[in-house]
Amino acid sequence: MNEMFNSKLRSWLDDDSRTTEEGCLLLLQLEGNHIHYSNLMRYPDKKKLMDYLVSELSRRLTARLAKCTHEEVEQMDAQVKVIEKKYFLYRDAPKSGTTDEEFRKGKRADHDQLPEEIQARYVENLPLLQRMREVHLKLRNLSLENVSCPDSERYPFLKELIELDKRIHENWDIYDHYVIGTPVPDTTKVKKSTAKGAKTPAKGEKKASKPKAKKEGKDSATKNTE
Repeated sequence: MNEMFNSKLRSWLDDDSRTTEEGCLLLLQLEGNHIHYSNLMRYPDKKKLMDYLVSELSRRLTARLAKCTHEEVEQMDAQVKVIEKKYFLYRDAPKSGTTDEEFRKGKRADHDQLPEEIQARYVENLPLLQRMREVHLKLRNLSLENVSCPDSERYPFLKELIELDKRIHENWDIYDHYVIGTPVPDTTKVKKSTAKGAKTPAKGEKKASKPKAKKEGKDSATKNTE
C-alpha cells in the first residue's frame, strides 16, 4: 500500500501537466487535515500554490522512501545474521565448516561422469564463498568505522551477501540432485569452461561448505572425500 502511494506521489511530481487540485488531494491523504485542504483549494495564487505543493510533496516522498529503505535494510540485516552462522563468517580460519575435507565431502562419487555444466556447480562454490567472506569483511569494517552507518552504504553489501548465499544454495541443490542421463536443468548458468579442466581445491585452501541448515539429499556413501 505504501509503495502504491509512493508511486502516485512520484507520478504527480514527474508529470508536467500536474494540477494543484490533484496535489492538494495527495497532501490531504498524507495529512488528513481537511481544514488545511480547504484553505489550499481556495488559495488564489496558483503558481505559489504549485511551488508549495511540489516542495512539500517532494519532502514527504523523500522521507517515506528513506523509511521504506530502512525497513528493507533491517530485514536484510536479519537475513545476513543467519548467513553468518551458516558460513562461520566471523571466523578467519574455522576448524570446521570450510576446510578442505569438509568441501570434498560434498563431491559426488560420480563427479567425473557428470556433464561439465553440473560439475561447474561444484567448482563455482569455492570462489563464491571466498567472495562472500570479502564482502562480509567490508561490511564489518564499515560498521566498525561508522557506528551510525547509513542504510544506503550497508544496502549493497547486504544485498550481495544474500545473492551469494542464494547462488551457493542453488549450486548445491542442482549438483546434488542431478541424475546422470537426464537433461541439464535450464537454470544452469555456469559456463562449461568453469568446470572443464578445473582442479580440485588444493590442500589447506578454504573451501565452500554446504550450509549446516541444508539437509543431505543422499546417503553419505554417494559422497567421497578424495
